[in-house]
Amino acid sequence: MNGILEALTIVLPGMLVLLALTLVSGFFSGSETALFYLSRDELRSLQLGKPRERVVAQLLRDPDRLLTAVLFWNLLINLTYFAVSVVLARQLANAGHPAAAGVMSVASLAAIIAFGEVLPKSLAVVFHRRVAVLVSWPLAVSVRLLDPILPWLGLTTRIIRRTVWPHIRPEPYLHADDLERAVETSNLSAETILHEQQILHRILDLSEIRVEEIMRPRGTYATFGSPVTMSDLKGKALATDYLLLRDDRVREGDTDSIGGVVPLLSLWKATDEDLSQQSEPVVHVPWCATVADLLQTLRSRLCDVAVIVNEYGETIGIVTYEDLIDTILVPQPSRAKRVLGREVVLEVAEGRYHVDGLTTLRYLSQRLGFEYEPTEEGLHTVAGMFHEEFERLPQVGDECTWNGYALRVIEAAERGRLRVMVDKKTTDESEMSVEPR
Repeated sequence: MNGILEALTIVLPGMLVLLALTLVSGFFSGSETALFYLSRDELRSLQLGKPRERVVAQLLRDPDRLLTAVLFWNLLINLTYFAVSVVLARQLANAGHPAAAGVMSVASLAAIIAFGEVLPKSLAVVFHRRVAVLVSWPLAVSVRLLDPILPWLGLTTRIIRRTVWPHIRPEPYLHADDLERAVETSNLSAETILHEQQILHRILDLSEIRVEEIMRPRGTYATFGSPVTMSDLKGKALATDYLLLRDDRVREGDTDSIGGVVPLLSLWKATDEDLSQQSEPVVHVPWCATVADLLQTLRSRLCDVAVIVNEYGETIGIVTYEDLIDTILVPQPSRAKRVLGREVVLEVAEGRYHVDGLTTLRYLSQRLGFEYEPTEEGLHTVAGMFHEEFERLPQVGDECTWNGYALRVIEAAERGRLRVMVDKKTTDESEMSVEPR
């Protein structure tokens, strides 16, 4: 009995330290599991919630930074834990308690596994949202403390990777060719699989479509300056599901630059105070980015709206998350239909169509029943094709041909908006026609 009391007297201060380290290790282990277990829908709702909930969404906008900080602190704590346990075991052995030293070593290892890893992670999976909100502020502080050395950690990682594995490349989870073959060779019934095949093909096409082809051009949506209240929105129809706020950092009078958005779904609980306080950030992407890259960026940054800029940094349009979903799920997606709110290719007679100039050539080819092939000039719209052909604003009566169809301008506005008549050319007409430059 005296031996046990003597051993406890030796290790009691160290055991209290181990207990504290176990709790801190469990905090970081559970925090990592809880935050990375959140779904995108949960993160979107947290982003519109209370300040503590918004901190969770803010942390996960940069998951690499968050994960690096959590793993760093957890590793540091675990190393300290094992160093203290080794010191305690040696003290027991030197005091003539070798059996107690062995028990101490095994018990400390079991404790850090059970209470520093398994139990916190299990609870975090079950109560991931509550745990994520609960740990948000202390976790944000710990991440902020590590910010000064994060660049050095990243540099060290890159040096090690280039030294040990200089030619390593990330392997894709699935090759596009494999997915295409799976779509073509599916054994399901044609009636069941047809729609799924179309969706999969459109997903594959995302890596070939540029964002300028699906964006809403500037001038087709309204922007608001801060402050903006509910009374400012009365009697105004918004083109998107978002209130677009101008960027206060740009020069006065610039109504195109967008610095944030407010989802209209969040306005049900809004008062007549400044709505910009509920704004969410946007991402800026170049006009030449692919839709697949844009989708990945929006999902990783927890944003719903992308601002499209040209090579001069000027805003030329926007793309919303709903636009991307429409591009994937709608059988014949059309940017012009989303912008104008109506069908843009109308069949007025057999083989004859009225087409809005904003219509993309991809959508027009789908309506006419042939496979779309991108033009060498990089043209995307009917209006753009006429601009390229005549090198001026189109006028009523201007004509050109495209893939065996005759296109003639029947309406033309001062700023280039136009409506075109599309007719299928006969064999004799096709032989005599000249394709546009």
